[in-house]
Amino acid sequence: MLVRDAMSTVVLTIGPAHTLRQAAALMSARRVGAAVVLDPDGTGIGILTERDVLNAVGLGQNPDTEPTHAHTTTDVVFATPSWTLEEAARAMAHGGFRHLIVLDRGEPVGIVSVRDIIRCWAPARQQQMTLSH
Repeated sequence: MLVRDAMSTVVLTIGPAHTLRQAAALMSARRVGAAVVLDPDGTGIGILTERDVLNAVGLGQNPDTEPTHAHTTTDVVFATPSWTLEEAARAMAHGGFRHLIVLDRGEPVGIVSVRDIIRCWAPARQQQMTLSH
């Protein structure tokens, strides 16, 4: 199975000047755990995750004034739609993260998460177990 089969094509994109509260509200409303941060004048494409927001709040930073760019990961590992789910899972495990931005021709076209991969693998695993018994 490929990343294109598992990824979410609902990509929340925000700018680097959004506050953490704005980002969190948008992520909550869309029910996503990560947002793609587009900064065409700066770092390019980055990612802000729910963990980034949680860490900032836990450190006592004000989510109403703290900009997302201060918490965006810009050293991002990108997937392509043609990666296998095994390749995506290996990249996540190696890098210690739970989301991959999926790029096609340099543009974000999706996000694949650990949850997406599990959702795809669980039925196949269940079917294997049923057939072996």
